[in-house]
Amino acid sequence: MNMARRFKNIDRNTPLLLPPDMRDWVAEDDLVHCVIAAVERLPLAGFASNERGCGDEQYPPHLMLALLISCYANGLFSSRRIERATYRDVAVRYLCADTHPDHDTICTFQCWEPLPRRWPIAATSTARPSSG
Repeated sequence: MNMARRFKNIDRNTPLLLPPDMRDWVAEDDLVHCVIAAVERLPLAGFASNERGCGDEQYPPHLMLALLISCYANGLFSSRRIERATYRDVAVRYLCADTHPDHDTICTFQCWEPLPRRWPIAATSTARPSSG
């Protein structure tokens, strides 16, 4: 007996007819929603920004911090891997509103934006306790 094979039609050449709503692609209980909500509550004054208004537009500090926290929570630490996630990972694309900070921008933010001591997240230090 020869059964007909039934496969779903996969057509990668057909473009999406309407712009997709990325909110539909991320589950309601995804960690990214919690990260965005928590980071949006932080004061913007703790971040350095280009006040002169020259050069390219900056990514909002809240977006960059949420990007780092979300990626760190998912085991991505390399700025190049985080950049790649902005193209490949649906939750990260949603977090970044389908923008793609490059690895140099991510690395600069990682290096030059230390968390102020008053933020609770900074309390999770990697410093070793004194022995004595």
